Amino acid sequence: MLKACRRRLEKGDKIQIRKAFELAAEAHKEMRRKSGEPYIYHPIAVAHICAEELGLGTTSIICALLHDVVEDTEITLDEIKSMFGEKVAKIIDGLTKISGVFDQTSSLQAENFRKMLLTLSDDVRVILIKLADRLHNMRTLESMKREKQLKIASETLYLYAPLAHRLGLNAIKTELEDLGMKFTEPDIFQSITQKLIDSEPQRKKYIEKFIEPIQEILNEQGFKSRVLGRPKSVHSVWNKMKNKSIPFEEIYDLFAVRIISNSDIDHEKSDCWKIYSIITDFYHPSPDRLRDWISMPKANGYESLHTTVMGPDGRWVEVQIRSERMDEIAEKGYAAHWKYKGSSAETQLDEWIKKIRELLESPEENAMDFIDDFKLNLFAEELFAFTPKGEMKTLPVNSTALDFAFDIHTKVGEQCIGAKVNHKLVPLSYKLKSGDQVEVVTSSKQTPKEDWLQYVVTARAKSKIKNALKEEKRKVGEMGKEILQRKLDHLGIELNNQTANELSNFYKLPSSLELYYRVSKGTVDLRLLKEYAENRSKYSGKGQHRPENTSLEELVTIARGKSDMLVLGENLDKIDYHMSPCCNPIPGDDVFGFITVGEGIKIHRTNCPNAIQLMSNYAYRIVKAKWTNQEMISFLAGIKIIGFDEVGIVNNITKIISNDMNVNMRSISFDSNDGTFEGTIMVFVQDTNHLTELTESLKKVPGVLNIYRIDSAN
Repeated sequence: MLKACRRRLEKGDKIQIRKAFELAAEAHKEMRRKSGEPYIYHPIAVAHICAEELGLGTTSIICALLHDVVEDTEITLDEIKSMFGEKVAKIIDGLTKISGVFDQTSSLQAENFRKMLLTLSDDVRVILIKLADRLHNMRTLESMKREKQLKIASETLYLYAPLAHRLGLNAIKTELEDLGMKFTEPDIFQSITQKLIDSEPQRKKYIEKFIEPIQEILNEQGFKSRVLGRPKSVHSVWNKMKNKSIPFEEIYDLFAVRIISNSDIDHEKSDCWKIYSIITDFYHPSPDRLRDWISMPKANGYESLHTTVMGPDGRWVEVQIRSERMDEIAEKGYAAHWKYKGSSAETQLDEWIKKIRELLESPEENAMDFIDDFKLNLFAEELFAFTPKGEMKTLPVNSTALDFAFDIHTKVGEQCIGAKVNHKLVPLSYKLKSGDQVEVVTSSKQTPKEDWLQYVVTARAKSKIKNALKEEKRKVGEMGKEILQRKLDHLGIELNNQTANELSNFYKLPSSLELYYRVSKGTVDLRLLKEYAENRSKYSGKGQHRPENTSLEELVTIARGKSDMLVLGENLDKIDYHMSPCCNPIPGDDVFGFITVGEGIKIHRTNCPNAIQLMSNYAYRIVKAKWTNQEMISFLAGIKIIGFDEVGIVNNITKIISNDMNVNMRSISFDSNDGTFEGTIMVFVQDTNHLTELTESLKKVPGVLNIYRIDSAN
């Protein structure tokens, strides 16, 4: 570890790092990790990642070594502060998870994450050390139990990989995604990894053939450059397979060629364009696949020129052109920015941290909404729009004119009645495109409306609108409270917090604010107050959100039972479960149960589109589930078939399903278009083996090109 940070150490740093190591080693000496190795290995590994892979300095390394001591041992923050100073103590405080019990309907992870972001707005190193911590945990996840693996891997894919992406840490983002997939979809991960290994020799051969003439002419023209062929990550290959619904064999761009020029900062932009010109002399570029992130870097500081060209043997090849500086920033992100002071990446990052700070100043009551809004803004691709004076604003793709207005200023957003985009009047909900010039039209009479929340995508606009609506509701509610007070006085009842809660339960409303608001608006029947007064004791419970006398905690306990495992197929008297329609699980699928309030347990596949969010945010409501030997029960599953529209093909397909395989169909729809067809069939099968047999038989039908399982018919 010391070797890794040797280049950046100043006088006295080594002593401080040794001191931190000795303190951590002593504090953790009795502790072991799940794998059985001494616990101290973990902080050392995290510190090593900070030094080697993130290029961070002494303060971060000390914090990485000590990141768990306050949480797990007797050592206090004050002691750390007196030994290592204010800065280290503050970062470690940000890294220490919050202890204490939260409202069980929200998530521990969401609250931890919010705390981490609060510290980020002071010091971004908190997030970087947290990412290093998560990366090491993911690298050593093998020794954990399966359900713990799923929870941690889901959380990683849901939050930490997007965060690494946003901070421009390309190498770490890619590894987190691959490791996340390794534990959430182990079979697919292994299969793609193996195929990438098998196809490596021919890939290498092809890259050499592609690079050779380019390298020659670059040398001739005096460019000092490196040319590399980089394989795509397993996760990105799988995404491509899913999005395009094609098998591995049909993905041709399994790698990207990267050309890195050793140019000085004044000439790097022109050098990149010269190299682009040389490449396109050799290979035809695809006109719609040029991405210029040199003139306009991404919001995470990424700079590069991307093009896709037609290489030898009729194969498209992605080429990335960048300078050594750009490459270092792309791989190491934030830490590398500071080496190149004044780079556009630095200002972009500052902008982003400023936005987070604003977001945290008016945090959502609900931590889950906060995380969802935040995440949406983390992963979104960006578009660039301009003010009438030519100032550029970066917004997530799908942003509307109203998002743009809030991005300029809260007041402008709240009073926005429309906008002129490229001098044409458009409504608030108009979706912007890159390059649009936007002039916001305001009126002092305008106030935010409830339906505005449907028009905006940025977290900033959402939180400002919600705050304004809440404030408006509170003002109206004050009048309602006075009306209610007068009515209750006649009945001899005092209006206090308890009465307000009881009345909320009585009228089946979510909060006392909603109650006062509706009283003011006249949508609550106050004649019923007599009935409430007569049966007051009935409404003093926790509210209408629970089934008969059962709290969520009790539901969780009942569902988990003694063995902590829900066995599907056994008769569960105490609690009912049903298959979730979002992914239609069938026996043989890897599944888990999600405990809902009022609808029993919903069974989801672990690769269900919603699984990552559920496991990441509501881990305590997840229950392990496995199938017993099912009696002959049928489960609904969907398959999509694509092929050539030959005469009688539908008849051949249905004959195999009904006659040869004796499978019942619930619905079938076929659509043909200029010689090709696409069909969706919902069938009843016993388990995954049964479904696999059926798809294998259907693949043999002449004209059928591809079959894959779908989650549902809609």
